[in-house]
Amino acid sequence: MTTSVAMAVVGAGAIGRTHIQTLADAPEAHLAALVDPAPGGLALAQSLGVPCLPDVGALIDAGLVQAAIVATPNETHFPVAQALLRAGLPVLLEKPVAESLDAALRLIAVADDTGVPLLIGHHRRHNPIIRTAHDQIRNGALGDLVMASVTASLAKPPDYFQADWRRSAGSGGPLLINLVHEIDLLRHFFGEIDSVQAIASNARRGFPVEDTAAVCLSFRNGGLATLCISDAAVGPWAWDLTAGENMARFPAHPVSAHHYAGSAGGLSLPDLTLWRSDGAPDWTRELRRQRLELAAADPYRRQLSHFVDLTRQGGTPLVSARDATANLIVLDCIREAARLGQRVTVDLSPLSFDREPALTSGTGT
Repeated sequence: MTTSVAMAVVGAGAIGRTHIQTLADAPEAHLAALVDPAPGGLALAQSLGVPCLPDVGALIDAGLVQAAIVATPNETHFPVAQALLRAGLPVLLEKPVAESLDAALRLIAVADDTGVPLLIGHHRRHNPIIRTAHDQIRNGALGDLVMASVTASLAKPPDYFQADWRRSAGSGGPLLINLVHEIDLLRHFFGEIDSVQAIASNARRGFPVEDTAAVCLSFRNGGLATLCISDAAVGPWAWDLTAGENMARFPAHPVSAHHYAGSAGGLSLPDLTLWRSDGAPDWTRELRRQRLELAAADPYRRQLSHFVDLTRQGGTPLVSARDATANLIVLDCIREAARLGQRVTVDLSPLSFDREPALTSGTGT
């Protein structure tokens, strides 16, 4: 019988608690330690019957775990993950990979140097909804992707911003905290982004970071996408409020938030509704609606299972630090485009990698 993998969760905030709950439901892994210096972390650890350690140095010295899930503020991602990797402990690191491109590149170097598995927590990639959509696009159901429209209206309450980092430049704001997921999925579906344009505003909250932004993306394959996001706007049109990924935190409203249109069909998410016409596409013809079938599964559980496999056997992470850093580069370009009020070209050359340019007509990764 395979032994359950002993894991630590570093950071007892909202997403850390999501990982703790996921571990509680997983036969292949278990929570063996919590790392959090705050009194709330100690109280949580006591309620769970596991040790609470003040920092990752103490965790490493204790020798209690085989791997760690890091859910700390963005600016701590590099030092925490680096210490764990150099100690030989595989890491599941919450998104974004780091708070800056420099930190992300240094983390990539550490992962390359140590050879210890590093998985970045873009959990949506593990969602059967996304996998089904990806397969449909790859197999040509939409033809060539032409455009996409993505909305994220997230009315966050005042107490969400009691944590200083959530309202601080370089770590807070919906572009870095939330939009990174949408960028990751658009790259996953369309291929690499060529250039960006953006407008951002902090008029609603007045914090040093934006609360609302509108973004236009141009892809190397010629496709275009628009993104509208706000953490100060009421509405159900957001992945978090429609997909049902984390029902303990968010309700699931029966509306769509992502819309993809290609030369042969359209697809909305997370409802997985495919729209196609009989015969050649023609806007005067009624489109046929098809709800795509899938076997539902918790993306956090699937992500954890993938991380356990990496811990036991090694291998290639579904979302690597390089892949996640490409998202960070795009976000940096979006912020720069908003600051300058002009188009900014996306330069991925610091990563020394290049992905397939598009997922169209059955081609791509």
